Amino acid sequence: MTRLFEQAWPDGEYRFFQVGHVVDDVLTASARWARTFGVGPFHVLPVSEQRVDYRGETRDVRIQVAVAQAGPVQIELIQQHCDTPSIYSDWSRNGTSAIHQIATLTTDYNGKVAHFAHLGYPAVAQSAGGGLRVAYIDTVADFGFYTEIVEGPPAFVDRLQAISETCATWDGRDPVRILTRDGYRVPDDGHLAGSTP
Repeated sequence: MTRLFEQAWPDGEYRFFQVGHVVDDVLTASARWARTFGVGPFHVLPVSEQRVDYRGETRDVRIQVAVAQAGPVQIELIQQHCDTPSIYSDWSRNGTSAIHQIATLTTDYNGKVAHFAHLGYPAVAQSAGGGLRVAYIDTVADFGFYTEIVEGPPAFVDRLQAISETCATWDGRDPVRILTRDGYRVPDDGHLAGSTP
């Protein structure tokens, strides 16, 4: 287990390592989080297209994600860049940053999905495969958010660790970092107005 983003309890794979929010503008939201809560730096990934199974239908969804570590939990901000129906577009709150999901990391993806089905949550609202399997369990009626199950292969855990370490030693500079092949660049001033110096 990785010390910086997982606490020693509860035992097993029921820790939550991430809280996700759907936002209208990932750059503006990242700057706002950094300015308001002192969380950062936000690592903004390029827009990516994901093939997902959304309520039984295969769709392509274009999203952009920004993440920053806030103590034992990672904050994830998600912006959808298309009109395709998905659990992200369903969640749009016209600019607010409502909690969309909590995420748990697992080495037993199928077992974790089956665990929630056994508890009476058989509906996987959306899932994605490829290099990293992710399932969103529909726990909205009971808890007000989805429960995200993320498969945790070593390479993914290493990436989480690197982000966690960067955030643990952050000095306040460049609170929003758009990741590039050679490092990162910062957004234009319009997205960073009022952010941490």
